[in-house]
Amino acid sequence: MSRRNFLCTALAAAATASLGKISQASALWPMKLSTSSLQFRSLGIEKTCQIIGQLGFEAIDIWARFDWGGPCRHLEEVLEEIGPDKFAQILADNKLKLCAATMYSDRYERYADMLGKLGGCVVIRGSDKPCKPDELTANMKRLLESLKPQLELAEKHNSYIAVENHEDSLLDSLDSFKAFVDLNRHPRLGIALAPFHIQHNKESVEQVIRITGKQLLFFYAWQNTKDAKGVKQLPGLGPADFKPWLAELARINYKWYVNPFMHNEPGPDEMRKALEKSRDYLLKSNQTI
Repeated sequence: MSRRNFLCTALAAAATASLGKISQASALWPMKLSTSSLQFRSLGIEKTCQIIGQLGFEAIDIWARFDWGGPCRHLEEVLEEIGPDKFAQILADNKLKLCAATMYSDRYERYADMLGKLGGCVVIRGSDKPCKPDELTANMKRLLESLKPQLELAEKHNSYIAVENHEDSLLDSLDSFKAFVDLNRHPRLGIALAPFHIQHNKESVEQVIRITGKQLLFFYAWQNTKDAKGVKQLPGLGPADFKPWLAELARINYKWYVNPFMHNEPGPDEMRKALEKSRDYLLKSNQTI
């Protein structure tokens, strides 16, 4: 039995005796859960993998150098100290897959070969600076053209490139998502969707999911709270109802990972408890979509 099915069964048993119905419902859309190593940036990557595995997540999004709000060197730790063979064993020991590698302050070229040896993954990066509406198409074409060398590496090393939407960036509106999807023709290029920033713009997360469709490669289960801080950014801990978002992901037959996420994370113990609640919320919500 996979970890996902085990957790679904255990949670259903606690909530209801109708285990057959729960199992049947979960088979309609096999949601896969991961979370980011950044949530435990104060710990080494091996301890981080142990916690994420113990929490029942299927995969990990490992972060490279990220200086905002404190350093995170998990990907560097694997490259410079652990090595791909030992890290592959760490993942196996904790029943984890490597689903993504996030690098906003570093270059994919540095890690491409190592990530390929680990089986490849989705490589997440940012886009360019914002522009005027009448410059959107030209600037988006320029971004896609600039990614060609990275995409050649991704193809060589069995990986994908996903551009994340962010406030005050080129990919930051319904129109920009449409432009990206219309112009992108590369099978290894797509979008890492952060609802937090969609909500900030007061736009529809469901609509963006529909627009991105098959080009959606990573989904941050991340909500925008009033003060944009604290564990209420996580699913089930803040005010957002994630069921419509999950339902839309199911409608487009999203096959990648749903990744509970937040910034300004608390200490490891509090973070662990918050992710446990968030995991349970997502699993229960997926039974009722």
